Amino acid sequence: MNALAPLFGLVLAGGRSTRMKRDKAALAYHGEAQLEHAWRLLAPVVAQRYVSVRADQQDDPLRAGYPQIRDSIADAGPAAGILAALNAHPDAAWLVLACDLPYLDARTLGSLVAQRDAGRPATAYRSAHDGLPEPLCAIWEPGSRGPLAAAVASGRSCPRKFLIHAGALLLDPLVPHALDNVNESHEYWSAMSLLNTTPAQLHIKVQYFALLREQAGRSEESLATRARTPRDLYDELRVRYPFTLPPELLRVAVNAQFGDWSQPLADGDAVVFIPPVAGG
Repeated sequence: MNALAPLFGLVLAGGRSTRMKRDKAALAYHGEAQLEHAWRLLAPVVAQRYVSVRADQQDDPLRAGYPQIRDSIADAGPAAGILAALNAHPDAAWLVLACDLPYLDARTLGSLVAQRDAGRPATAYRSAHDGLPEPLCAIWEPGSRGPLAAAVASGRSCPRKFLIHAGALLLDPLVPHALDNVNESHEYWSAMSLLNTTPAQLHIKVQYFALLREQAGRSEESLATRARTPRDLYDELRVRYPFTLPPELLRVAVNAQFGDWSQPLADGDAVVFIPPVAGG
């Protein structure tokens, strides 16, 4: 290992989670937010740790308590976070870790660090699915800074494609699915099932409109629940109240954004069930 390049850690938490329809960094697979879990995994193998965020996320309650490195380039995806870290501490190598890897284990991270080649631009695992580099659980050396900056400036911001052509050391993963990420609701539920995660008790605020308000006898309430999705929550409420509208006739919004019935709920969510206009 090159003594001139200490190893720092970066948790990438600046994504918009558009497919999941909720913040992937806040999902809890191991009894804590995934951001916190990734942060803990990095602790034994790096000298310093940071969380990568967009500029508009710096005061977000989940991220505000961590040392941050903010993106300086917009719309460049994970490459923006990696490049911001390389620019912030240009003499350091960076163990970059996405926050949406619930299957990742300490042994996989430790093996990556043990096999690091400081003479290459990066050290990464091969994907168990296609054999291509996995750039979001990889060590990026200081020498990757200039070439990555040039690639991003020319519109080539895919970190995987960058590593394909950069001469990175590629390792076979110890556990084939350790680097599987989770981007959509069905992948989330598969992970929760495989990891045998017990549903946590959540505190949810629910608002009712039109016919649902009449049948519930109230316009809103706060409740504790172990429902994992809006569908689970509505089924639970149908036991409590004489709701006559099936879910197929309703729309659901979570935290003021229209969502879907299978998206995961989190503690503190505000859920609204919206009947058709004719129903009220």
